[in-house]
Amino acid sequence: MSKQSKNEFVYTVKDRCKVCYTCVRECPAKAISIVNGQAEIIAERCIACGNCVKVCNREAKMFSFSIDRVKKLIQGPHKVAAIIAPSIAAEFIDITDYQSFVGMIRALGFDYVNEVAFGAELVANEYKSLLQNDKKRTYISTSCPAIVSYVEKHHPQIIKSLAPIVSPMIATAKVLYQMHDDDLKVVFIGPCIAKKVEAMQNQFKGMVEEVISFIELRRMFDEKKIKPDNVKPSEFDPPLAGKGSVFPISGGMLQTVDLEEDYISGEIVVAEGRQDIIEVLKEFEEGYLEAKLFDLLCCNGCLNGPGMSNRKQFFYKRKNISNFAKRQYDRLKADQWKNNIEKYSSLKLDRFYVADDQRYNSDIREEDIIRVKEKLGIKNQEDELNCTACGYDTCHEHAVAIIKGIAETEMCLPYTIDKLHEYIKELDVSNKKLFSTQAALKQSEKLASMGQLAAGIAHEVNNPLGVVIMYAHLLLDEIEPDSPYYKDLKLIVDQADRCKKIVGGLLNFARKSKVNINEVNIRTMIKNSMKAFVMPANIDLNIEINTRDNIMQCDHDQMVQVFSNLIKNAVDAMPDGGKLSIVTEDDPQAEDYLKFTIADTGTGISPKNQERMFEPFFTTKEDGKGTGLGLPIIYGIVKMHKGNIKLESNADPQKGPTGTSFFVTLPKNSEKVEND
Repeated sequence: MSKQSKNEFVYTVKDRCKVCYTCVRECPAKAISIVNGQAEIIAERCIACGNCVKVCNREAKMFSFSIDRVKKLIQGPHKVAAIIAPSIAAEFIDITDYQSFVGMIRALGFDYVNEVAFGAELVANEYKSLLQNDKKRTYISTSCPAIVSYVEKHHPQIIKSLAPIVSPMIATAKVLYQMHDDDLKVVFIGPCIAKKVEAMQNQFKGMVEEVISFIELRRMFDEKKIKPDNVKPSEFDPPLAGKGSVFPISGGMLQTVDLEEDYISGEIVVAEGRQDIIEVLKEFEEGYLEAKLFDLLCCNGCLNGPGMSNRKQFFYKRKNISNFAKRQYDRLKADQWKNNIEKYSSLKLDRFYVADDQRYNSDIREEDIIRVKEKLGIKNQEDELNCTACGYDTCHEHAVAIIKGIAETEMCLPYTIDKLHEYIKELDVSNKKLFSTQAALKQSEKLASMGQLAAGIAHEVNNPLGVVIMYAHLLLDEIEPDSPYYKDLKLIVDQADRCKKIVGGLLNFARKSKVNINEVNIRTMIKNSMKAFVMPANIDLNIEINTRDNIMQCDHDQMVQVFSNLIKNAVDAMPDGGKLSIVTEDDPQAEDYLKFTIADTGTGISPKNQERMFEPFFTTKEDGKGTGLGLPIIYGIVKMHKGNIKLESNADPQKGPTGTSFFVTLPKNSEKVEND
């Protein structure tokens, strides 16, 4: 489990945190930093509202417990009072008799059990007096410590509008200190995490010693096995509260002193929940809202605080509080209550506020925001989707957070989807390259085996064939042309010479001889390749040299042999004429390589035959018109130059134009590649 710092009341359990950004979305202060997909609390920006704790289904957001310190306090020499938030009726809906609940609190070892609702009534009277005595100013209610922190940190310009009145918790603590001696220690029990922060403020030092949530209280009950049926029922210690028990409900403070939100005059505005309080404070700061009082609660009332174990059944809990308040009010002794209110109304319930500006926008340059937006694919305002998938309300806020280092570009869903599509495309290209490489490797292994076999046969046949050719030529020179044996001997000589060429081809296919690297002009090499035959008139020839440099390092004669064979094959594939294209360009995938394309519009090659094109003795030409050694020899030459050769062809007119394209990729400097 993550270990929180001294003043960090909310923290992250890292091994539970997943990339969902729900906490970012629900945090009104945007006090969540995302680093490598992990959410961390930014303590200085955090207002301890606990929204992140409430919305995290994986319980990756937790708040610090004070159970052990409260136990020590109870066991100590001081008298300890537990002051209970009026939202207790919304938490312990399973306990119908509140006196049993009070008995359970006493069973934990507390000396006094008091209602914070009485302090809430004192605070409500202060608000009523404030509104009546100063009718020109606008005030923001300060009973909710999360609202106070939010204004101090994120709206410091309107800090003067915070009502200078303490919260019901502090008011109740002051009442108890006046009733009892200074040796008293006070523990607040309620649904709020922000109360832990409030209790630590210097101006309230010594007022509330510890704060525990209802979740912590239930744990303490479980540890000591305290239940409603095994404790002695008890009444709250005086002073008892009246209408103050409705304080947790939205607008409850107004009802406590018989004020109400007037939509016609607009003097009082009531708002609750993350989104509403953000909008209200923003519009008030910008001058769009005018009212005498903004009664704001960070949660939906205090019924769904992060310190509550039951965060469902909102309206049922609201009804429980109303019923609890009614029962309390019906039992109240009006005269005694009135006397207590008058007695403690003289207490000083004022407080002050300190601005702690945590805003980001003021120190960020617009050009930096534009740069980040462009990285996210946002080139203009129309591209700003403001989909909130990243957890921020707008793309602008997300960009600011990225600049501040508390957010990542991957949090943007459209950006991530676009990147994913790019990765898929790149992966598809890589897969195709891998498939092509695997096919080439398979072909190379097959041709290497065939080359070894061909070399062995050629060397064994070459010596006896040389003897046959030599003696056949000698006999042909000695015999008269009119001899009846001349034609037969001439046929022997011709066929022996043909065998010599075949054996030479086999040796060329399997040769290991070193290439003679020289500086070669590409255009001259292409022209020399075309001198080996006459170009038919029905062939439309197109030659393009699109390279930055027309010079390459290679074996000129061998390259002429390569291209003359490929060009001749292309011409042979177009007996009825067609178009022949010879294009040379820099390889877009490798800057040190050149790409030669020889493309024809001929009859094409079937997929079955394409797999065998580089095998020795395989040919698609008619008998007697090809030996099947041209392409294997070309393959060997290209490989000796550390290059690659492949083909694409279509022989089916129904699939598109027929034709064949050979692609020869060669290094600009074969010798350098070989040495590397």
